Amino acid sequence: MLIIPVKEGENIERALKKFKKKFDKTKAMKELRRRKEFTKPSVVKRQDNIRAVYREKIMSVGQ
Repeated sequence: MLIIPVKEGENIERALKKFKKKFDKTKAMKELRRRKEFTKPSVVKRQDNIRAVYREKIMSVGQ
């Protein structure tokens, strides 16, 4: 649970901004999207390998 201390007389928009910032730091939405559907470990590993190859290709072209 997120606790946002709000000072007396503080603007509600500022409190909402603090809440959104704290909520983004928890990465709750990212975790919910990840849990929405199951992906096999082999698929995850394959995607990681594809990303790594792509990054290596970009880094070698940049030099």
